[in-house]
Amino acid sequence: MRESNLERRLVREVERIGGKAPKWTSPGNRGVPDRLVILPGGRTVYVEMKAPGKQLEPLQEKWAKTLRSLGHEVYKIDSVEGIEEFIQEVTLK
Repeated sequence: MRESNLERRLVREVERIGGKAPKWTSPGNRGVPDRLVILPGGRTVYVEMKAPGKQLEPLQEKWAKTLRSLGHEVYKIDSVEGIEEFIQEVTLK
């Protein structure tokens, strides 16, 4: 499955649980995660979508590390199963 298809599915699944998942673009800051996932209850996490089996690029790794060091949650998702696990995890917290 292509990354764009996975990304559309993530948006649909986040909306199904009452959240929003807008695209995050930040001019001048290459490598920021693809999506801000705004969850019910005031929780926001960051998600980088990848094609199945693909790893984060160095700038994406750097951004993930920076966000985690600031106390934020960052997920990398590359499969339908990953989306299902993500939705299950964020709805349990």
